[in-house]
Amino acid sequence: MVGKFDIEIYNNKVHYFLTVKRNITILQGNSATGKTELIRLIGEHEANGASSGITLKCEAKCTVLTFVDWELRLSAMHKNIVFIDETAAFVKSKRFAEMVRGSDNYFVIVTRDDLSQLPYSVDEIYGLRNVSDNQKYKIYHRIYNEMYKLYHFDYGKPFVPELVITEDSNSGFEFFDTLYQGKCVSANGKR
Repeated sequence: MVGKFDIEIYNNKVHYFLTVKRNITILQGNSATGKTELIRLIGEHEANGASSGITLKCEAKCTVLTFVDWELRLSAMHKNIVFIDETAAFVKSKRFAEMVRGSDNYFVIVTRDDLSQLPYSVDEIYGLRNVSDNQKYKIYHRIYNEMYKLYHFDYGKPFVPELVITEDSNSGFEFFDTLYQGKCVSANGKR
């Protein structure tokens, strides 16, 4: 799949709106922000359609992938938006990462864990917030900006580290030691 997909899902109590535009989107957030409720609503709509009292609007088919026969189900899915809750431990597996890389689906994964085996963009990490006082309407917003605050890079200036640590004295130690004039140490303790 390629392109951007708007997803709107609601019932008489909550209303969600999100946009996915890449292969993998990560949803994060604190407890009780509505992440699992979003997955539940999509699953309920998938199982019971309009009779569930849930309205889902999206140009692509939205489905929930659970741990039950997940490999078999995922291999049969094509051009779906696949939602996965954080309780699905398989998202941390090597096999899941392999299947995602070869898939034509989009994936929306609710997790608070690092999924280093998956190739997702920092631009596609979202949090959930309430946009009204009555807590009925929920919208996803980007939270990746906080990750950049950790590094404080000014890309207009050259980066000069306070200290460079090399693996050992044969791993570029002399180069960095000369370049940064004594601000280099090797991990094995040689200077």
